[in-house]
Amino acid sequence: MSDNDTNLKQATTTKTERPRLYKVLLVNDDFTPREFVVAVLRAEFRMSEDEAVKVMMAAHQQGVCVVAVFPRDVAETKATRATDAAKANGFPLMFATEPEA
Repeated sequence: MSDNDTNLKQATTTKTERPRLYKVLLVNDDFTPREFVVAVLRAEFRMSEDEAVKVMMAAHQQGVCVVAVFPRDVAETKATRATDAAKANGFPLMFATEPEA
């Protein structure tokens, strides 16, 4: 084995970074029934009834609240699916995403 072969076989270290996480936000509105919001949270985010009610009430009281945190593609998919479910039922309920600080 020549010196050139040894140089080519030197170990390369790769630093793997964790993917940046994104928050899924529930934006309050005064038109979507609370029961529907809870149903969407349970279906799309796999929350228990109690968890969904707490998240819905936090959004109602604060105007917006964090539902969950995921990698970007998962967060965007879940936010879109939840918003689309509301639109399909004639409600203005909206979910958004933003990078975690």
